[in-house]
Amino acid sequence: MSVAEASQTPLDRLRRLGEARSLAIIGIWLGVLAVWLSVPPFTIRALVVPAAAAVLGASLGLWALTRGERKLGWWAIGVALLAILVALWFQSEESAELESVFSIGLLAATFRFAAPLAFAAMGGIFSERSGVVNIGLEGMMLAGAFFGIVVVAETGQWELGLLGAMAAGAVLALIHAFFSIHLRADQIISGFAINFLALGVTGYLFRSIYGTRGTPELEERIPNVHLPLIEDIPFFGDLFGNLNLMIWLMFAVVLTSFIVLFKTPIGLRIRSVGEHPKAADTVGISVFKVRYAAVILSGVLAALGGAYLSFGTGNAFNENMTAGRGFIALAAVIFGNWRPFGAFGACLLFGFSSALALRLQGSPLLPSDLASANLLSTLPYVLTLVVLVGVIGRSRGPAAAGRPYVKQ
Repeated sequence: MSVAEASQTPLDRLRRLGEARSLAIIGIWLGVLAVWLSVPPFTIRALVVPAAAAVLGASLGLWALTRGERKLGWWAIGVALLAILVALWFQSEESAELESVFSIGLLAATFRFAAPLAFAAMGGIFSERSGVVNIGLEGMMLAGAFFGIVVVAETGQWELGLLGAMAAGAVLALIHAFFSIHLRADQIISGFAINFLALGVTGYLFRSIYGTRGTPELEERIPNVHLPLIEDIPFFGDLFGNLNLMIWLMFAVVLTSFIVLFKTPIGLRIRSVGEHPKAADTVGISVFKVRYAAVILSGVLAALGGAYLSFGTGNAFNENMTAGRGFIALAAVIFGNWRPFGAFGACLLFGFSSALALRLQGSPLLPSDLASANLLSTLPYVLTLVVLVGVIGRSRGPAAAGRPYVKQ
C-alpha cells in the first residue's frame, strides 16, 4: 500500500470503492449497448461503432479493477469481450434474419415470460423481509395454476378463477407459515415439502378429474387491455397497446410492493421483524402476526403468477407446468437485493432470456436441429446460475431470515 493510500480515511476508501463500482456498472451497460447497436432497430453494419462501446466498457472495468472493485470490474471486461464476439457474429448475418428475432415482439414476449416470475418474486420479498425463507414459491405457483383453472372451467368466470388461485396459494403458505413460525421447523425443508405436496396433489387431482383428455377448452380467460390512444403510437403502441391484464397488474404489484415496504408504517414493521425481531417485539409489534401475514401474502402473489401461466398467457394446465419458475423467482429476489425494483429488473432479464431462446429456436441464425433447441431451452436456467455466482458475497438478506423467533 502506498503512502497516499495509507493516509486515506475509511470514508475516503469507501467513497473511492463506490466510484469504482459505479463506473464498472456503466462498463457493463456499455457492453450491453455494444450488442444492442448491432441488432434492430439500429443494425449498425460498421463494426467499429459497437466495438468502440465494448472497448470503452472494458476500459472502465479495468479501471475499476485497479481501484479494488474486482468482481464488477471483471464482469465489465467479460461482458465487453462477449459483446465483441456477438457483434462480430451479427455483422455476418442478414438484416432480415436479425429482424425475425430482434423485433418489438421480443420485448412483448419478455413481459409475458417475466410476469409470473415477478408475482412470485414480490411474494418472496415480503416473506423474506419478514424473516421467513419461502422456498415453497414453486409449489404455490403450481397450486394457483391448477386450482385457478379448475374454478374457471367450472364457473366460466376468470375473476373467480383468480380468487380460487389466490385461496390455494394462501392455504399452502399458511401451512408453511405454521411449520416455520409456530413449530420452528427448518424453513428450507418446510418449503421443499410444500413443493412436493403441491406437485403430488395437483398431479393426482389433474389425472383424477380430467384423465388423459386434459383440461377442457375455457370459455373465458384473462383478457387483454386495449388502449386506443396508445395503439396508434409507433413502437409504444405495439408494445403497450394490447397487453394482458395480468401484465398491467404486475406493474401495479411491483410499484405497490415498493411503496408498502419502504414508504409506509406497515413496511417498516415487516422490515423490523425481519432484521431485529426481538427489538420489534419489545416495542409491541407482534412478530408472529407480521410473519404470518407476510408469508400468506407471498403465497397469494405466487399463486397469481401460476394463474397467469394456466389461463392468462395459456389455456390449459399441465403437470409441473411451472417448471422451476419459483426457483428462478427466488434467484431474482437475491439478485435484486430483496428490493422490488431490483427483483423486477432481474425478472425482466430472465424473461428476456426465455423469449430470446424461444425465438432463436426457429430462426435461421442457429441450426434448427433438436440438440440446438434443447440447448437453447436451458438458457434461462444457465443465466440464473451465472447471476447467482456473480452476486454471491455482494447481497445481504434480512438478518433474521431463516431464523425462527422464540418469544421471551
